[in-house]
Amino acid sequence: MSEAIRISEIFGPTIQGEGALIGEPTVFVRTGGCDYRCSWCDSLHAVNAEYRATWAPMPPAEVMAEVAHLSGDRPLMVTLSGGNPAIQPLGPLIEMGKAQGYRFAMETQGSVARDWFASLDMLVLSPKPPSSGMTVDWPVFEDCVTAAGTAPAVLKIVIFDEADYLWAQDVAARYPALPLYLQPGNHTPPPPEDDSAVVDQDGIDDRMRWLVDRVVADGWFAAKVLPQLHVMLWGNKRGV
Repeated sequence: MSEAIRISEIFGPTIQGEGALIGEPTVFVRTGGCDYRCSWCDSLHAVNAEYRATWAPMPPAEVMAEVAHLSGDRPLMVTLSGGNPAIQPLGPLIEMGKAQGYRFAMETQGSVARDWFASLDMLVLSPKPPSSGMTVDWPVFEDCVTAAGTAPAVLKIVIFDEADYLWAQDVAARYPALPLYLQPGNHTPPPPEDDSAVVDQDGIDDRMRWLVDRVVADGWFAAKVLPQLHVMLWGNKRGV
């Protein structure tokens, strides 16, 4: 019997709001638990242990049944998120879903490598910059890149300030073969229980304009600068 997966929420279909798959219809499977504690985390309900009681242990078949129900049995992209979904036993879920015609993308900070990364249709590696308060273990991150094998993999880095920007340039130099996506940080997440989902959109827009100007001035033409589309549309509201 496959090991249960800790699930924070399953929702959709909606669209992917950021990165390489922005705008693509998807169902989100958000797992519970994370090995990071980023200072600006916008999904604390899937991270902090105080919400552990809300995370349901679900076998892969039950997760896929909910995904199929939400999608009307029409295969689409399934986005695995968290928390850090890499700490969950997602290999059997991916295998089961792909047998039914679904595709799978996952975003992780690159702190835990799994052999099933090679089965993904997209691996988004999102190392956390200095503003997060976290430190990247680069040998482990390299293990994640290696584990992806021939699966498409990209870098996505959140930028809050100049230090983050310069750090992102260093990361891009480490991995020149990986497509790179930059996005302005969302610095005003409401408490997880707050469904008003109010954000400082003007501040985010200012940061976006600054980031675009900075990339263009530097001639950093390999970088793609994108907004968080879901934040523009729904703020930090859960389940969209």
